[in-house]
Amino acid sequence: MNKPAYILLIAILSIVCSHSFAQPAAPNDAQIAGIVVAANSVDINAGKFAQSMSHNKEVKGFAQLMVTDHTGVNKQATALVKKLKVTPVDSDTSKSLKDGGTANISKLKDMKGNEFDKAYVDNEVTYHQAVLDVIDKTLIPSAKNAELKGLLEKVRPVIDAHLQHAKHLQASLK
Repeated sequence: MNKPAYILLIAILSIVCSHSFAQPAAPNDAQIAGIVVAANSVDINAGKFAQSMSHNKEVKGFAQLMVTDHTGVNKQATALVKKLKVTPVDSDTSKSLKDGGTANISKLKDMKGNEFDKAYVDNEVTYHQAVLDVIDKTLIPSAKNAELKGLLEKVRPVIDAHLQHAKHLQASLK
């Protein structure tokens, strides 16, 4: 595993562990909304960065898909929280996601060519798997509002499709 993917994996594991042990209370709907927005923003930023750095057509296409799809999810989430009159709230999880995203881009800045492409895609595989795990184990079970839970359930197959796409791309870059 490359260094950026490893760093992100450690950040995600610390998020999951902090949810499991340090915070016995499940996140509330406002915190879930904050986590959703943060998770999408991290992938939007990484996608935009990859578009500017990669010279690989498939990687650039994947990065564009990440920007497009995650921007769409954030628009849906924003519209829903406005409708529900819920303000997304930062939590340790959303802060950790943002910090991990910033650290990932910082590490990727020093890479070029195939090294960059592999590191970006490896990170996307790790990130999307971790996001799926958090959706399944924490966010969906903790969502109290039926519409928020429905949005999470609607988005889950998209995240899984991203994971499968990233894995396919990862295999082609070896």
